[in-house]
Amino acid sequence: MTGYQEVFTDPSYLGQIVVMTAPMIGNYGINPEDVESASGKPQVSGVLVRELSRVHSNWRSSGSLEAWLAERGVPILEDLDTRKIARYIRSQGAMRAVIGMGDEPDDDARQTLDASPHMAGLDLASAATIDHERTVGDGDARFHVVAYDFGMKENILRIFASMGCRVTVVPAQTSAARVTELSPDGLFLSNGPGDPSAVDYAFAPIRELAGSGLPTFGICLGHQLLALAFDAETEKLPYGHRGGNHPVQDLKTRKVLITSQNHGFAVRGTTKGVSGTKELEVTHLNLNDHTVEGLKHRELPVFGVQYHPEASPGPHDAQSHFLEFLQTLDSQQVSS
Repeated sequence: MTGYQEVFTDPSYLGQIVVMTAPMIGNYGINPEDVESASGKPQVSGVLVRELSRVHSNWRSSGSLEAWLAERGVPILEDLDTRKIARYIRSQGAMRAVIGMGDEPDDDARQTLDASPHMAGLDLASAATIDHERTVGDGDARFHVVAYDFGMKENILRIFASMGCRVTVVPAQTSAARVTELSPDGLFLSNGPGDPSAVDYAFAPIRELAGSGLPTFGICLGHQLLALAFDAETEKLPYGHRGGNHPVQDLKTRKVLITSQNHGFAVRGTTKGVSGTKELEVTHLNLNDHTVEGLKHRELPVFGVQYHPEASPGPHDAQSHFLEFLQTLDSQQVSS
């Protein structure tokens, strides 16, 4: 019901058609502050809703959702039974789709659909990333974090800045040598779209940097890339985890976090360990389907989570992971 602008601008949704199951979308309009992509543009290819509100009311609103999407060339379909569509996706799995005019798909629509790529094996991080370095936060901040942008949400940068960090954001294909040259206190691996196994150019730099003892924190795709860099395995889920209110258990404290999620792939593993590697251990587990939701290195200051602790609007239960990362940076500075 809330957060549609964050969803539509989240680079993790790049190239996807999103089905909204809340009965009405657009009732509070849009505003420039809630954009999650560095470009400021929608990342989705299309939107499906039950009812699109023509009236928007919110003191922060600067315009209507309908006009905002139209000006940016994103089609929106309404008067659909979106919950029926969601049930179909949950039974058949996430699938390719095409939006077109008419009662039945024509030859052009079928050809477009046939030509569209499958998500498995698809590197979208290279399309979602920035094309040049940028810096966010106070230049005199205590901690300097280098963040790999694989399709990063802007709220991650807002949180780091609010916690007293300067963040240098680098493109997805940045070398380990360049990151070392920037002299960071810590390394962050962002969320992003696509199949993590296709982002193979990131494995070696992550392994080199994290393996050197540089404190490293990954979220969503970054969590998966961290796992793959240490020889773990990932798998495609039938329809993934989307939206809020996913229960995740911290295996150490037994505490259950309510989390926001958006991913179609997961790291293989169980409470006994991570498939393919003995260097990593599972720290968090999804209570719905028992997939891996968190991991850490057994010896190095390296960890990642599958869900989104930065989600806003969304549950805030997991925002403490940012504090955990900063505490690691602090302890590393003291020891050095």
